[in-house]
Amino acid sequence: MRLTMLFMILSLPVFAQTDTLPKSTEVPGHPRILLLKGEEAQLKKLAASDAVWRKMHNAIIAESDMMLGLPNLQRELEGRRLLGVSRECIRRLFYLSYAWRTTGDRKYFTRAENEMLAIAAFADWNPSHFLDVAEMTLGMAIGYDWLYNALPASSRKTISAAILEKGVKTSLDPKNNGWLRATHNWNQVCNAGMMYGALAIYEQRPELALQIINRGITTIQLPMADYQPGGAYPEGYGYWGYGTSFNVLFISALEKLFGKDFGLTEKPGFLQTAGYLENMTGPTGAPFNYSDAGNGGGLNTAMFWFAGKQKDPSLLWVEKSWLESGKTHTRDRLLPAIMLWNNNIPLSSVQPPSALLWTGAGRNPVAMMRTSWTDKNAIFVGMKGGSPSVNHAHMDAGSFVMESDGVRWAMDFGMQDYNSLESKGIQIWGRAQNSQRWEVFRYNNFVHNTLTVNGHLQTVEGDAPITAFNRGEDFLQATTDITSLYKGDLEKAVRGIAIVNKQYVLVRDEIVAPQKETVIRWTLLTPADVKITGDNTAEFSKNGQSLTLKVDAPLPVRMKTWSTQSDKDYDAPNKGTILTGFEMTVPAGFKGALNVYLLPKKDIQTAAVKALGEWPASK
Repeated sequence: MRLTMLFMILSLPVFAQTDTLPKSTEVPGHPRILLLKGEEAQLKKLAASDAVWRKMHNAIIAESDMMLGLPNLQRELEGRRLLGVSRECIRRLFYLSYAWRTTGDRKYFTRAENEMLAIAAFADWNPSHFLDVAEMTLGMAIGYDWLYNALPASSRKTISAAILEKGVKTSLDPKNNGWLRATHNWNQVCNAGMMYGALAIYEQRPELALQIINRGITTIQLPMADYQPGGAYPEGYGYWGYGTSFNVLFISALEKLFGKDFGLTEKPGFLQTAGYLENMTGPTGAPFNYSDAGNGGGLNTAMFWFAGKQKDPSLLWVEKSWLESGKTHTRDRLLPAIMLWNNNIPLSSVQPPSALLWTGAGRNPVAMMRTSWTDKNAIFVGMKGGSPSVNHAHMDAGSFVMESDGVRWAMDFGMQDYNSLESKGIQIWGRAQNSQRWEVFRYNNFVHNTLTVNGHLQTVEGDAPITAFNRGEDFLQATTDITSLYKGDLEKAVRGIAIVNKQYVLVRDEIVAPQKETVIRWTLLTPADVKITGDNTAEFSKNGQSLTLKVDAPLPVRMKTWSTQSDKDYDAPNKGTILTGFEMTVPAGFKGALNVYLLPKKDIQTAAVKALGEWPASK
């Protein structure tokens, strides 16, 4: 054991010195994870005094009642993953344990105990895909800790042994712990799961538990560095909900038990990432779903933790809308955490943010702008720079989404289910220029709202920074230099997107071609019906609303539409969508600009367009 731990520690990257737990550390008795003994009274008082939190509490209890009749989970893999079972483990044990602690009704205890014993009997928790182990361990740790004082000795022995042997100790094997060196969500999720397991069985193996906790405090700093400088999360909306939520679970457990966060919340950009997540949702409720993200939004419980930390209820404006939507949110396996993290903030105190533009630099820089936080018909634009080399990224540098009149006109497909590709032998995790990943229809630049040049893929090693932005409400804008994404095809390419006078969207591309004839394709993916109406115009219609796309270019353009149906059997069907835009052939050495207007109203008078370098910019 000592040699294994020594090998593991020596193989880790070098980190800055950070505060960790000393060998003399003692922990209180159970329950010790997130909710200490006697704190149930606070939850019951909160539910009794506030209608919103009463609704959440009652939804958790009602869902726990539904779980009473379900069969125990079984070790059934989907492809190479047990992850679906692990996530349901968290959901069931978090809900049932919450119900037991807040009501004292034995039926919830019995159901949770039976579930834990069934999971403990699994042959293993699938360490070859370690997220499965991490989530299973976290769920089992909460259940074991919260039920501990009522569990019979035999159940304690069986469940704690499984947490130790099938959870915590598997992370000591180098073949299972490559995530310790990862800078993405795996690190956050796996560290959280292993620390929860260590906390659960602390009194049995205090030395090992302490090593696991300190290892987590040290190594979780790697992915936390990706939030700097301003909070933009490089893996996008969906993985923010995953990685960041588990990062918060990690910190919250430390704070509750030890009274401090070991400097983790001071990491640059981490607390500011709440602004990123809030601004990622448009007026329709749909997220800016670039990279491997789904196209649906939802409640994010971790936002309540952030709002409390920053003492800023306006960070909950979008979460408020989800709580008022009438949905119960009970498919969210972390929903009980909202009762722990809501800081007793009344929704009536939640006001909309004041800023209409948010921008964040970093590995996948983004900018989001809108004309209003309260008008469901507001114009919204989300634009990104970045690189296909980022974890879970697509070839989408320069891409954007756009809404107006309650319709998302410019959309992103987001992710395709991993197993649907892996089951057909598609290698989706390579990020080299010639990787099979880029043959997947949804992942390359041909289907994103950006440029394609000479029919080529974007350059994987390219990186597009956001070079300027403006917060002025009459000309909200962000600009990104996408030149390096078109290595060998363009000498220069800079894209600026603006909302002008709160009336329309302008997309301007400034291009310098090499000394050869070049074909530029400009595309927009939409769920709307599209009709080409002229040499440089197209009309979109959806849900009784309309949008005009108008092109102003120095050379003739060929307006087109393209099908979004792939001829490859592994690609997802993309029904109800179409690509539209134009192609333009430019001569050798061409220097010029393309202006595309997205006009929600037909009678809008557009303003003269200045060069991107002359656009107003904030400091």
